Amino acid sequence: MEARFEELIEGFITGNIGISENFLSISLAAALQKNLLQLDEDKLMIRAGIGNGMVCDSAQTHRGDRTCWLSSSTDNSAEMEFLDIIDQFMGHLNRTCYTGLNSCEFHYALYQEGKGYARHKDQFKNNNSRKFSLISYLNEGWHETDGGQLIIHNDDNSIQSILPNNQKAVFFQSDKTDHQVAIANRPRLSITGWLKS
Repeated sequence: MEARFEELIEGFITGNIGISENFLSISLAAALQKNLLQLDEDKLMIRAGIGNGMVCDSAQTHRGDRTCWLSSSTDNSAEMEFLDIIDQFMGHLNRTCYTGLNSCEFHYALYQEGKGYARHKDQFKNNNSRKFSLISYLNEGWHETDGGQLIIHNDDNSIQSILPNNQKAVFFQSDKTDHQVAIANRPRLSITGWLKS
């Protein structure tokens, strides 16, 4: 995994956005996709709100995904494998970049057809513990016409459009990176989360 970790770090250092096209193995991506779809079938994917704790707004129109949080005590083998990779990545970041990361939080995310997420940053106004965002995609055979691109708004007013292809991971700084999710034209699946200090 170290080569994939370095791929994310190098992209972040040189261009503020790290991308690894094959961060997840095919088998792990398939297992996580199956989990997400089963959670949705079981009505366990909940409409996402904005904010946290007492300031969470679940009636917002800013974002259109449904989510289900991963638990650190999960007994699901795919989730355990994924969270182990994340632990390894945090350890690698701490050793090589002195980031001081000590925890993480991740959820499954599902955007149904016609849904997206308006421009935002991944940092709460009342809590700055999120240091890095990491999104892992679970979408097979995704094309430009399917929409759902991750749109990065750069400081120079340029934009970067990233397709949510299966196995791909995207890594960026939570409090500095303006981004949005373009309207999806088919169901869009991912595991999205944050590395925290």
